[in-house]
Amino acid sequence: MTSEGKRLRLFYAFILSNEITFARFSITGVSYEDALRDGVLLCKLMNKLQPGLVSKINTSGGDYKMMDNLNQFQKACVKYGVPDVDLFQAVDLMERKNIAQVTNTIFAIGRTTYKHPEWRGPWLGPKPAEENKRAFTEEQLRAGEGLIGLQAGTNKGATQAGQNFGATRKILLGK
Repeated sequence: MTSEGKRLRLFYAFILSNEITFARFSITGVSYEDALRDGVLLCKLMNKLQPGLVSKINTSGGDYKMMDNLNQFQKACVKYGVPDVDLFQAVDLMERKNIAQVTNTIFAIGRTTYKHPEWRGPWLGPKPAEENKRAFTEEQLRAGEGLIGLQAGTNKGATQAGQNFGATRKILLGK
């Protein structure tokens, strides 16, 4: 199992502690994608993050009901603030074609939780960076024009002096 899979299982164990545990995966033999395929756990996750995001979760029925759960989950993600580009397509999970994208969506939800102060954790993934604009005066900008930063390079340190690449090697015996 990859470390990403372990982290994901930990996330679900914390978030949905009443509904899902490690035992469900290991004892029952239910795989990760099979546990998520019907969309019930995903909908419960969104309702745990923000109650009422998914109004009705279909717990029985065929593929149509499962697809309905996944569509409701995706709508809840958009309402919660997950970017559209991070969402998986329902067919990715239904046909088990792109489970990596499903995992990316779950990590995107984890990142989005940082933007919701009402959520007290646990969090999944790194905290998104915040914009940090700088405002410089004209005087500061002019003062910086005369400086050469170390990013431009330096003439100190390693040089090509003394290189003998391609030259013959002199071996002096007896000295």
